[in-house]
Amino acid sequence: MNNNREPSLVDAFIPIVSMLLLLSLSVFYFGNDSSSGPNQIALLISAGVATLIGLKNGFKREEIEQGIVKGISITLGAILILFAVGSLIGTWLLSGTVPTMIYYGLQILNPDLFYVSCSLICAVVAISIGSSWTVAATIGVALMGVANGLDASLPISAGAIISGAYFGDKLSPLSDTTNLSAAVAGTELFSHIRNMLWSTLPAFILSLIAFFFLGFNTSASLDDQRIPQLMNNLENEFFIAWYLLIPLFLTLLLAIRKFPAFPAIGLGALVGGIFAVLFQQELVMSLADKSLSVLSANITVVWRVMFEGFELSTKDAAFNDLLSGGGMGSMLNTIWLIITAMTFGAIMEKVGLLQIIVDRLLALSNKVSSLIISTIFTAFGTNCIAADQYISIVIPGRMFKDSYQQRGLAPENLSRALEDGGTVTSVLVPWNTCAAYMQSVLLVNPLEYAIFCIFNWLTPLIGVISALVGFKVKTLIKPLSKNKAIPEA
Repeated sequence: MNNNREPSLVDAFIPIVSMLLLLSLSVFYFGNDSSSGPNQIALLISAGVATLIGLKNGFKREEIEQGIVKGISITLGAILILFAVGSLIGTWLLSGTVPTMIYYGLQILNPDLFYVSCSLICAVVAISIGSSWTVAATIGVALMGVANGLDASLPISAGAIISGAYFGDKLSPLSDTTNLSAAVAGTELFSHIRNMLWSTLPAFILSLIAFFFLGFNTSASLDDQRIPQLMNNLENEFFIAWYLLIPLFLTLLLAIRKFPAFPAIGLGALVGGIFAVLFQQELVMSLADKSLSVLSANITVVWRVMFEGFELSTKDAAFNDLLSGGGMGSMLNTIWLIITAMTFGAIMEKVGLLQIIVDRLLALSNKVSSLIISTIFTAFGTNCIAADQYISIVIPGRMFKDSYQQRGLAPENLSRALEDGGTVTSVLVPWNTCAAYMQSVLLVNPLEYAIFCIFNWLTPLIGVISALVGFKVKTLIKPLSKNKAIPEA
């Protein structure tokens, strides 16, 4: 290990340039299908480039492989959640839970305020449960269905959903990223949340104003005939009743009570399957093999929907697309992207290529404002390079923590910068795990929805402006000297 040579800045940028070039070619040649294989190949080739540089600098193949295994193991929890979400979507479609949400949503939502409503609903739920992923997979899926019914813009709808979900996630004490940011920076959780309000709340208010005008400008083109037609189709194909929302409320309740996400979502999927048997018997039997008994038919249909998804077959193709999907199998492409992205990020961290970039940034941070801005941009850059929001919080947090202490800055400044640059921007990077997840549940390509994630763009911008003018930059009572040794956290 002592024989390893320190990488140069050129070493660090070679894999990054390789990745950006290959991903650009992927989008150029394959367009919207780039995340279904081409991006994964680009990331693996880039990981190979980073490996060659590590070998050149003295790292052993075994060391790099251990780094890969460790990096991928970090995402195993997210992968299990993805599988559970796939089953949940499938059983909630079959049980009528999602159709019921769409049905009632079409009745109560004002088209002029649809995008604003999407953000507000998702924000409230995300604050309550602390998970933007769960919100997108439950409320978000239903709202995308309503958007279809209103003929509203799907990219804008996805942007509004993501904006609200990330606002709520960011300010929720139940959120894993919020707790992680506070822990890495060494600050108290609620102090971190209060300090985040100065960048988060203005960004959300401005995004709601923007969504109001986007909805106002598009409302005249809404097809009012489509709404009654869609509601009629829902009534014809599904049994609709308020109590079919119980699986949703149960899942949200478990999340609010801090039940782990994987079993909470998995239980929601199972309850959805039970509700399908109880309340959608005609639909279930229509999907079963006619030679099976009633019991076997119910078991096999629900079982199949959990791994294969639900497919509706009517004469209305748009209606079929709206209410078909889910299943564990539908998440395999997303998981493929997560594994390849984490492979690249893990190698970059293991052989010190991320470290060398951050060290160069630290050398440029002579002022308090430049330090905070460097943190925000490093967190965003790590999202682009390592393709994972957790890495974008942990690595910059570890690297910059001592510098904040040396400059007499309270740790709340670091934790807020990590969230402003890392948490909210992860979903904007098409090859990031968060963007891949959102695409898998909302069915809109990140290249289409990213521009409309207004909150996610405004938050880092406001963070940068606040740093430049020195607004709400908290200092320590007893600043530490730059020459004073910093004890290990």
